[in-house]
Amino acid sequence: MELVLHRAYFEEGTNGTLFNSNKFLCYTIELPWNNNKRNISCVSEGCYEIEPRFSKRFKHHLILKDVKGRSFILFHPANNAQKELEGCIAPVTYLSGIGKGVYSKNAMQKLLSLVYQAKDRKETILLTIKSQNHEHCRTL
Repeated sequence: MELVLHRAYFEEGTNGTLFNSNKFLCYTIELPWNNNKRNISCVSEGCYEIEPRFSKRFKHHLILKDVKGRSFILFHPANNAQKELEGCIAPVTYLSGIGKGVYSKNAMQKLLSLVYQAKDRKETILLTIKSQNHEHCRTL
């Protein structure tokens, strides 16, 4: 399964649109680009494998694997990037501003459902993060 995240960068935050097989899935919010610095920047564009994960804090969520220079980059619910994210990605149902959205838990459930279905089919889950000029991941 391949997810593609198209991003728009702003000083106050990063807004994105997440697609699965060229179909709209949800929007995303992130911190602004700050040279991939830990806890204060969105993650670099590129291709990442995603795995489901569970923690007491976020319950069921997703983690990006092998992020250069970073660790524990998660997909988890949040509605305000500046207040609730430390470099992670939050799916949201609607964008309500730059780095802000609503109904994040609903969007997260939709994303988790697709990921768990792909896992049941023994598929690798890939995420390509790009503005408009990057190629898709090559399927492993």
